[in-house]
Amino acid sequence: MHHCDSPPAPPAIFIMGPTACGKTALAMALRQALPVELISVDSALIYRGMDIGTAKPVAEELALAPHRLIDIRDPAECYSAANFRSDALQEMAHITAAGRIPLLIGGTMLYFKVLLQGLSPLPGTDPAVRGRIEQWATERGWETLHRYLTEIDPVSAARIHPNDAQRISRALEVFFILGKTLTELTHIAGDTLPYRVYQFALAPVSRECLHQRIEARFYQMLAAGFETEVRTLFERGDLHAGLPSVRSVGYRQMWSYLSDDINYDEMVYRGICATRQLAKRQITWLRGWPSVIWLKSHDLREASERVAQVISA
Repeated sequence: MHHCDSPPAPPAIFIMGPTACGKTALAMALRQALPVELISVDSALIYRGMDIGTAKPVAEELALAPHRLIDIRDPAECYSAANFRSDALQEMAHITAAGRIPLLIGGTMLYFKVLLQGLSPLPGTDPAVRGRIEQWATERGWETLHRYLTEIDPVSAARIHPNDAQRISRALEVFFILGKTLTELTHIAGDTLPYRVYQFALAPVSRECLHQRIEARFYQMLAAGFETEVRTLFERGDLHAGLPSVRSVGYRQMWSYLSDDINYDEMVYRGICATRQLAKRQITWLRGWPSVIWLKSHDLREASERVAQVISA
């Protein structure tokens, strides 16, 4: 008798995939097939009052398949990957204790990564270092700083857009404070996840098909009152364009339109383009993701049967 053998780790299921590929519909189908409880892995669905532009599951869907970690923050608040990790671990523990399987579903790849690999201890911000970076950017421009980041940390630079001042600044700041890059720090990862994780990626049939779905969905959001939704946030007076909530895809473009920076047609065009770029980044992450099982998004029954089959094997 081996009394020291620890019991096998409980199962958990990840369903990852680009925006507009049918993840919510698959979650609904899996809820019928397996004893799962859903946890949303989405940095925009956490915000209250941001429902249409985030394609948040509607009341009927949530009644059939409740999602945890939806509507847990006001749009004025920030929510970090570290916050997500501790919230998700807590929800997973509750679900497992109830004898059910946590099913984590969404498209925020950084959240999945942090959950799997833990967080490296990142330094706090140093105003002096940040000030030097800002001054350097004023003199040379953010593109120069991005090129410099490419030299010291090509992995982070590839992930960060040359115009994303906030993230370029943070990546350089970490390097100047610690002498280590963000990429190196991510590899000094913390605790691993105490679950047997089955990872699935929901893939669109083709890029054209995904682009069509993204465009159709953006027009559906507009028809459903997306502009009014964002106007309500805009008129609150305590939100601004730099907040993570307002920087969400679609919201940022609608905000620019409401601020009279761009016209309506430009907002629509940019909103659709930004959503495509997001989907492209999500697919790039997934292509490099270890041990993921690909599912076809056009046949949900086949996809949910495949998941059930892998779990019970």
